[in-house]
Amino acid sequence: MEEVDVEPAITNIPAASDGKHLGFAWGPGDILVYETLYKASGASQSGFPFIHEVRKDEDIYSPILRKLFNESHHIFVGLQTIREDIPSKNKKPQFVSISKNYRSVIRACMEELQQVAVSSKDAEVVTQYGNQVSILLAIELIWNLCEVLFIDAAPAGSLLLHLLDWVRLHKADVDEKAREVLQSESPAEHHDYWDVVLGYVLQGRLEETRQMLVKQATLQPAARNMYKLMDTLLSKMPFYNPGGTQTLTEFDVKWRHWHEEVDRCLQDNSFASNQHLELICKILVGDEDILLEHKELLSTWYHFLVTRLLFCHPTVKPTELHYYAQSCMTMFLDSRSVPEPLDSILLAAFEFDIHQVIKDCSIALNNWWFVAHLTDLLDHCKLLQSHNLHFGSNLREFLLLEYASGLFTHHSLWQLAVDYFDHCPEFGRVYLELQIERVPLDTERKALKVLRICEQRQMSEQVRSICKIMAMRALRNNRLGSALSWSIRAKDAAFATLISERFLQDYCAKGTFSDLDLIDNLGPAMLLSDRLTFLGKYREFHKLYGEKRFREAAKLLLSLMTAKIAPRSFWMTLLTDALPLLEQKEVIFSAEQTHDLMFCLEELTSSLNTTPGTDKPMQEEDIELTKVELLRLALARNLAMAIVKEGTVEA
Repeated sequence: MEEVDVEPAITNIPAASDGKHLGFAWGPGDILVYETLYKASGASQSGFPFIHEVRKDEDIYSPILRKLFNESHHIFVGLQTIREDIPSKNKKPQFVSISKNYRSVIRACMEELQQVAVSSKDAEVVTQYGNQVSILLAIELIWNLCEVLFIDAAPAGSLLLHLLDWVRLHKADVDEKAREVLQSESPAEHHDYWDVVLGYVLQGRLEETRQMLVKQATLQPAARNMYKLMDTLLSKMPFYNPGGTQTLTEFDVKWRHWHEEVDRCLQDNSFASNQHLELICKILVGDEDILLEHKELLSTWYHFLVTRLLFCHPTVKPTELHYYAQSCMTMFLDSRSVPEPLDSILLAAFEFDIHQVIKDCSIALNNWWFVAHLTDLLDHCKLLQSHNLHFGSNLREFLLLEYASGLFTHHSLWQLAVDYFDHCPEFGRVYLELQIERVPLDTERKALKVLRICEQRQMSEQVRSICKIMAMRALRNNRLGSALSWSIRAKDAAFATLISERFLQDYCAKGTFSDLDLIDNLGPAMLLSDRLTFLGKYREFHKLYGEKRFREAAKLLLSLMTAKIAPRSFWMTLLTDALPLLEQKEVIFSAEQTHDLMFCLEELTSSLNTTPGTDKPMQEEDIELTKVELLRLALARNLAMAIVKEGTVEA
């Protein structure tokens, strides 16, 4: 049988082989190893220091095994939706179905790995995929047994039928041999013919055994009666039917009668002249010595166990399994050999020690996928309620947290881990908050994905952190629109103010706004900071002016200054924007509004005059003075026109 546990592969780090002093830093899924400055006495100074990444779990980087993680994630999420208030008895068919879904995903991955291994010409790839297939085979073997014993919890009678199916599924070499034999010119004379017949008998596949024996009987007319007797014995062997009307006691009586009949044939030497048929007869009566003589056909102690139960104890109860399992393992394995980890795990399952199964699998397997999903399913079946850990969460949550933390180290599988954390009620959110901050925000699309996850879970601190990072990155790349959008999402007033200042500076330098769509659609977001409010309102002024709604534009412009929303440094720009409105043939500003503008202008000029030693070039100062004179002239003219117009109206 494939081995679950192998010696851990040695990872060669070049600096270590040179005897250099190494330091390391633990990460969530890997270790960084680096050469330190420390030099041992007599050590040479040659070589360049490198940082080496040693990964704990290579499986998540396998493209085929990624399908296992993705598919099982969907099954896991579906399992969590099963309502708690439904009695466990009514949920059993659902749990069995989910268990089979998990196993089908394992099988699909195993088949794909085998296909790739067969088609590959790279010896290293073949070895790697071969090892992964062995591990998946062992995983499915253990899971299937746990399904039979714990999830389906088959009673006496049905239990043996399930165990037979379990062995048949995982001992498929009989079928391969049978195909080879049947495709030959003379199947009955093929050198593997009797191995196939015995293989069928050992698996309780008596119908196939009878079909194979027919081929031999046609070649030996003299022994036809003997073959006919064997065919009768095989056809009479009773199998328990869980859906039938027969009780387990009635089946047991019927089976004992059949067993006595087979034993009589053996005692009467009915098959003495044919060693093969006599051998089959001895197997049918459950002769343990004969079974042990055919270890190569059984190949494993648990196949021996199921065959022994079939022909000696077909009504075995679940509580009796551990006794038979232990004795079969002792009888089958060499007394000097130490049981493999797989043997210990299967024995723990037969002993109904769920926690030992999980513990041994955690040690033997190279990642947490199997133990996390199996434990979750068993927990839903209410089979782990009594087992809590001493350091916080229960066993289910601990294993799910470990598995999900490993997924978070992968560039795409981290998204699956979020759902696992969601279904860990005690520590899931804390782990998610810590892990989500480590996701590299390589692109804006990825940042939006992470942000959506955080927003859906009201993780406000993480939302702000992500938005600030993206806003700063956009600002460094001079993408002001994107930076403003991110700062608004972060609700960061100080950063929004800074970016609004940059927009206004750009406007002063170029005379136009960039990212008009964003500014035009700020909506309530403009209230985040005074400067952002001013930016939005100032853009609104330009729109009104462009639509020739001069009175509304004039009123808005004035309110920006009188309400002190506009920064003092921008007042001159606003007053300059008022000039075209003051020069209109129609009076736009009323006398009162003109007075307000004059007051703002005087306040601005007085503050400019009192500011000590500004180092502005002479040319700039002349331009400023010219603007002030033009404004005063335009304001005076507008005031006169407004007074005349308002006086005429009143008269």
